[in-house]
Amino acid sequence: MLPDNRKGAGAHQMMTKDKEDLLKHYNLGLAAYKRRNWDEAIGHFQKALDVVPGDGPSEEYLKRCVTYRETPPGEGWDGVFVMTTK
Repeated sequence: MLPDNRKGAGAHQMMTKDKEDLLKHYNLGLAAYKRRNWDEAIGHFQKALDVVPGDGPSEEYLKRCVTYRETPPGEGWDGVFVMTTK
């Protein structure tokens, strides 16, 4: 029970197959992104979007990977994306 006596979903809330697949590919894509493996990351983010079209985080990281594949970040890159326009 939650403090106000409403029933919550609990720690073992059911997850759909699509949500599991989205998270799997998103996390694999993020790991590849951090390793600077742009092609692998692009593949995983695209698979995440095949499962859940319009997923905002996957779309954003896909764009970043395409940008970095064309213009890689410097050697001291720590995974942070610096916006150049508003």
